[in-house]
Amino acid sequence: MSIGGDDGYGGDYDGHDTGRARGAASGGHLTRTRLPEGDGDPYGPPRRGTGRTGKPSRNLITVVGVVVLLLAAIAFVNRGGGKDGDSDSGGGGGGTGAESQPTAPTGQRPVEGKNSVTGIASGFPKTAQGAQSAGANYAVALTSADMLKQDLRHELVPQIFTRSAAGLLQAKLDKAYSADSLEKIGLDAEGKAPDGMTYISRTAPIGTKVSKFARTAATVEVWCTGVFGTAGEGSKTPVTNDWFTMTLKLRWVGGDWKAESFSQKNGPAPINSDRTASSADEIAKAVEQYGGFTYAR
Repeated sequence: MSIGGDDGYGGDYDGHDTGRARGAASGGHLTRTRLPEGDGDPYGPPRRGTGRTGKPSRNLITVVGVVVLLLAAIAFVNRGGGKDGDSDSGGGGGGTGAESQPTAPTGQRPVEGKNSVTGIASGFPKTAQGAQSAGANYAVALTSADMLKQDLRHELVPQIFTRSAAGLLQAKLDKAYSADSLEKIGLDAEGKAPDGMTYISRTAPIGTKVSKFARTAATVEVWCTGVFGTAGEGSKTPVTNDWFTMTLKLRWVGGDWKAESFSQKNGPAPINSDRTASSADEIAKAVEQYGGFTYAR
């Protein structure tokens, strides 16, 4: 759902073919190859032993193999370090650790908790990864259906933004989500859908990146997809999907990352698939039955 123009404040809402390799027929005959003495003929009867040959028994080979594997496993565990906090969370290394996989856990605790009222994650680390986690969670909150309801919006904004930015932004958002704006998307002045309908606005971050990072400031870009619209029979704004990138300027304040401003632009967007759209009832039930996530880098 688009919640802003260039300034970030309010605005219009306006099977592939799997070829199988086939071997060429050679008349249907098998070619028998005689191997050197000591190697069995794969097509002939098994040789019978004529006594001790000096070769180790299969049991002995198996035991030795198991011991070697155990020793290798122990060495691997010892080399990997003990507690999570002992591992290096930096970006270097040989490319085989978690740092080589952008969405893999890093071993750092992503957040300390959530606000009991709004449910927004808090306690992000004072790192580039912590700033990305904050940006992803704030993007989800800023594009949620709760932002259309004034009472909930007035609780969300102070949790997302710095104290100096929250007051000014609150007034701009109240103006952007005016009764006239809400009417255009089929909602009443309180941001509620008509009886029998459900307004949906849910965002899922696809990825994040840090454009700028300093000790107490960061600029984070969050690439998102989401669904928004009103589900129900006769809806004039049926639920559709959206792709956008939100840029948030963050400041380290009071032991946490808070937003100073945000902006939004369309895309990058993939080609739409030809998958059959679900019914309005299925979409409404899905939003009620499937909960959201706390996003962490």
